Amino acid sequence: MSACIDTTLILGLGLIGGSLARALKARGFCRRITGYGHREASLARGVELGIIDSYTLDLDAALADADLIVVATPTLVAARMLEQILPRLAAQGRAPVITDVASVKGSLQRAAIDSCGAMPPNLVLGHPIAGSEKSGVESSREDLFVNHRVILTPAPENDPQAIQLVRDMWLATGAEVVDMAVDDHDAVLAATSHLPHMLAYALVDALAQSPMSTDIFRFAAGGFRDFTRIASSDPVMWRDIAIANRDAVLASIDQFSVQLASLRSAVANEDADAMLQTFSRAKTARDEFAAMLEARSRKA
Repeated sequence: MSACIDTTLILGLGLIGGSLARALKARGFCRRITGYGHREASLARGVELGIIDSYTLDLDAALADADLIVVATPTLVAARMLEQILPRLAAQGRAPVITDVASVKGSLQRAAIDSCGAMPPNLVLGHPIAGSEKSGVESSREDLFVNHRVILTPAPENDPQAIQLVRDMWLATGAEVVDMAVDDHDAVLAATSHLPHMLAYALVDALAQSPMSTDIFRFAAGGFRDFTRIASSDPVMWRDIAIANRDAVLASIDQFSVQLASLRSAVANEDADAMLQTFSRAKTARDEFAAMLEARSRKA
């Protein structure tokens, strides 16, 4: 880990921002952690719980003291936040290292380029692959990122020292850090995270509107509970993710729709061989994925 820095600023003190602050404080990554946001109750609660040392509702004041800034707001808000803070920092003549935790990288990259004319050297975009269906600072956990991956999407324009500081920050939380191109990140996350959330929401919504909804939910087994757990996540956050990553999400939905139509045809035609091939391929792929997770767990 790099030498301790002075002040880390968390913009948005919810589950992810609060968990990051807890982890950094526990590891002594910086001398103090400050907070900024529009919900003073959350910020005050963060101070009360010892998650952050202080907070302000004045954005310029918050930026003036920060050596490292983490934008921990929802995805669409994060893009707007960059559009606010980048000009302010330029006016202050300061270039602290900036990173984020948003689930979509392309929209933030575009916002930064629109604001500055090019990707700022001190802005290193990132995304921790960790979370919970719960939200809010009181749900934050010091160990949330332990043995979870964090994807950084460094740009050619980035200062190598800025990349290293962000990498060190996440390593301090116990996370595994990997690099990926922005477009690749958004496509992979659309398939592995964003699409499953869309499906869970759509399935629960469809069944809730069924005339048999009471019996459906009364007799639903554990598999239904496990598959639909993510439909309890924050609806506003997932609306914003779907908008911010629209093209990649649509591509994943379209690909899945083709596969679902093929399966429907097999069921309608009682094509046992086609169904068995689909189910067998899926089982093999899922078993291989489980083995990968098990190997990673043993390595950790």
